[in-house]
Amino acid sequence: SFYPARTVHQLPGFTPAAPVPSRLNKYGGLASQKTTATGFFYVIKTGDRWWLVDPEGCPFLHMAVVAVSHGKTRANRDALQQKFGTEEKWAEATLQMLRDHGFNGSGAWSDTELIRKSPAPVVYTVLLDFMSGYGGRHGGTYQKPGQTGYPNDAIFVFDPKFEAYCDERARELVKMKDDPFLLGYFSDNEMPFPFDALDRYLQLEKDDPGRAAAEQWLLKQKGAANSTINSKDRQDFVEYMAGRYFEISSKAIKKYDPNHLFFGSRFHGRDLQDQNIFKGAGPYLDAVAVNYYNEWTPQPWALKNWAKWSGKPVIITEWYVKGADAGLPNTGGAGWIVRTQADRGLFYQNFTLGLLQSKVCVGWHWFKYMDNDPSDMTTDPSNRDSNKGIVTIRYDEYKPLLGAMKELNEQAYSLVDYFDKSSSSQK
Repeated sequence: SFYPARTVHQLPGFTPAAPVPSRLNKYGGLASQKTTATGFFYVIKTGDRWWLVDPEGCPFLHMAVVAVSHGKTRANRDALQQKFGTEEKWAEATLQMLRDHGFNGSGAWSDTELIRKSPAPVVYTVLLDFMSGYGGRHGGTYQKPGQTGYPNDAIFVFDPKFEAYCDERARELVKMKDDPFLLGYFSDNEMPFPFDALDRYLQLEKDDPGRAAAEQWLLKQKGAANSTINSKDRQDFVEYMAGRYFEISSKAIKKYDPNHLFFGSRFHGRDLQDQNIFKGAGPYLDAVAVNYYNEWTPQPWALKNWAKWSGKPVIITEWYVKGADAGLPNTGGAGWIVRTQADRGLFYQNFTLGLLQSKVCVGWHWFKYMDNDPSDMTTDPSNRDSNKGIVTIRYDEYKPLLGAMKELNEQAYSLVDYFDKSSSSQK
């Protein structure tokens, strides 16, 4: 099949600006424009466009790569020793490589300690694993491709010990609360928020706190814990359940670190069609994290809905495409497969242009830094054998892909101006 790919060079009337590094501050924000500086990142809506604002008060788009971390397999370790010598030198060289290609940050599962210790850090994010971590203590969870599975797809949000666990886990955030290079936190990754969650909780064992919470909710809503439930009940309960999870998570984070942003649990799959989840989450988030797959081009209506339902901007926290020319089987993972690394670059430009045009997206995180190593059988099935990286398992760069990424990233702020002027002229 063939899919159209819009690129920077194809935009009618767009003139690339001067090289971006000369116009950026140390965070990667647009130094020529300033609003209120707080010393930390925050979100703002200017007209009909959402922005991140960096610690110096400059407009900021978080252009990041997920899992910026050196590999742990024998091939990874041998190559790191040969190419860099030490982990610290790997970090310094890798962060410079990211900046050289217009990236200004790292996504989830990155080596934040090495990034923070670097002489020139990038803007990073942290994944906390509140629910999956509690599940490990509680018992009953299991590994699914790419995420943690829960009994009956019913997360433990109503367990009375969950709130205390989040508070305990969040205490360690004190060490990062004054770091201006920290953008914010994810509480979890790809949790289930099924549309029939009410039914699922009611099917749990009689002494399960999740079942008790569902029965109490029904009693309050309808006057009887054994009432017949309908689609409206299911929708309302999902909003209630999501709201409870994000309220607990936000409270714990903000208690120990009031300075940084909260992006939620990285929504995915069918959840992206359910406005009730976004409505429940919105009051507690600064921006909504979405892992966005199965679309060649971002759907404008989807991005608009996510922002409308939540009342917050969107940050795309996973997306990628695999190249058939990388010599890997490419059987695992959710990304598309294209013929070459150059085609991966076309996909990158096409996708990010749609995000920039949407006016509600404040950043994107490419999944991910390094290819899967097929010899590593410790990973989950979705991360075994695929070309997801911007580098190979031996740290060799995919130059055609990175070249296209650089071209787009270095024009991102100019492209915002281009799209905003284009939309204004069409009104």
